Amino acid sequence: MTQTRYAPDRGLTVRMVVTMFLLGLLYVVFVGVLIALGVQAVVVLVLAGGLLLVQYFLSDKIALFAMHGREVSPQEAPELHGLVDRLCALSNSPKPRVAIADTDVPNAFATGRNQHNSVVCVTTGLLRRLDPLELEGVIAHEMSHVAHRDVAVMTIASFLGLVAGLMTRFALYSGLGRGRDNNGPPVGLIIMAVSVLVYAVSFLLTRALSRYRELSADRAGALLTQRPSALASALVKVSGEMSRIPTRDLREAQPFNAFFFTPALSRRGAADGLASLFSTHPPLERRLEQLNAIAAQLGRGG
Repeated sequence: MTQTRYAPDRGLTVRMVVTMFLLGLLYVVFVGVLIALGVQAVVVLVLAGGLLLVQYFLSDKIALFAMHGREVSPQEAPELHGLVDRLCALSNSPKPRVAIADTDVPNAFATGRNQHNSVVCVTTGLLRRLDPLELEGVIAHEMSHVAHRDVAVMTIASFLGLVAGLMTRFALYSGLGRGRDNNGPPVGLIIMAVSVLVYAVSFLLTRALSRYRELSADRAGALLTQRPSALASALVKVSGEMSRIPTRDLREAQPFNAFFFTPALSRRGAADGLASLFSTHPPLERRLEQLNAIAAQLGRGG
């Protein structure tokens, strides 16, 4: 793997290892329960494994297709390419492919299984709203996701939730709820209950990791550019501009929140404490607090 100048994050590395270990343990227990119940889960596991491989190796193409993004050449977007080139030189990173998505939703994302197979995509709405320094901060944030390999880890971590979801559907539609015999246990109900529990646990684990990886990317991007205030400005500007976007457009983009720089739609209100457990990103206030602390450490004042 190419050694980059993005600030290492031991906390992120530890969390990724612990999350993968816990999900692996949960997976082993889940498969053991299925075997104990006499379920032929091979088809489901093979299907889920195939989907994982497709997602792992084609995540960049799938994300671009889903977001209606297209790769652009240096001739088509010279300023954007110039900015990415500068960040690659600063970070000693291979240059990712550069793409633009034609949508007014101001956002950006990066995806790809490694630094040599990655893409950074920004929306036209983001390009219209940010100045060059703010845009640099956002792209530095996105490129750090690839440098830290957390995109690949999140893809793999989603595998168990996918298996559990497929098993729930399998139990619902295969008639397993009748049990093995008249006096036997309701196998289908047991499978469904276990699958729902496994899905819930894996969901919460991956969401907790997702929130931390966003803080880590903010930190790495700010330290690389030495301009935490520019990234903070971009966060405030993008979050504020989201309220001007039609709700229908935000709902269409919401399924891709885990990829985005900021969530298209975020839960607010009385249930903030509970909603935070389901969020892909930490609260804006927490991100700004961290960036202000970095600015103070760099001697730049907020």
